[in-house]
Amino acid sequence: MSGSNSSPPAAGAEPLSFTVHSLPAAGLPDDAQRTRAGRWKLLGLLFACALPVIASYLGYFVIRPEGRTNYGDLILPPREMPALALADLDGRPVDPASLRGQWLLVVVGPAACDEACERRLLMQRQLREMTGRERERIDKVWLVTDDAPIAPPLLAALQATPAVTVLRAPAAEVERWLAPAPGEALAAHLYIVDPMGQWMMREPAQPEPARVKRDLDRLLRASASWDRPGR
Repeated sequence: MSGSNSSPPAAGAEPLSFTVHSLPAAGLPDDAQRTRAGRWKLLGLLFACALPVIASYLGYFVIRPEGRTNYGDLILPPREMPALALADLDGRPVDPASLRGQWLLVVVGPAACDEACERRLLMQRQLREMTGRERERIDKVWLVTDDAPIAPPLLAALQATPAVTVLRAPAAEVERWLAPAPGEALAAHLYIVDPMGQWMMREPAQPEPARVKRDLDRLLRASASWDRPGR
């Protein structure tokens, strides 16, 4: 037709076509992603549970600006109690988890308790009684690191109310949990363990009982919001 701009397609020209690209399918994360997400949630939950304890320790012993310093060595982070092979004096196994729920004043050493050992056990008893009404939040523990017999007079004194919890524990296992100050023996210290079974303070060898009591008083006050007496 005259005046028309239409013309037949050129020879060999291909017709127009449209390609439809599929969009990525929306789906749930794969198993690996779900596992990672679950782990992060679990870690977050554990941190949230431990936060009040950590905050109380840091707030009272590290951050609180009152010019006071702790007498014993604060263990940060606290060391969780391992699966110790504990046994009572009759050889019956004792679950380490049974020690949780109370603050523990821990003495460590062989059954042949020397004069220094007896002083630590006496101080352990005195410290508990000196805390007054808070003493029900505290238990006394002696971890005996060998199989030798305990002298009957000492054992009788330890069984006086309130009795010391006397347990046998392999020395090598205890040493993987508790540790002495440099240059000192493991038996030279009084160790403080919190109600969750975490070792968190080591008192000096040959300590001053009044200063140890101040540490203990501070711990009991700092933990008053989350710790309750009794297991």
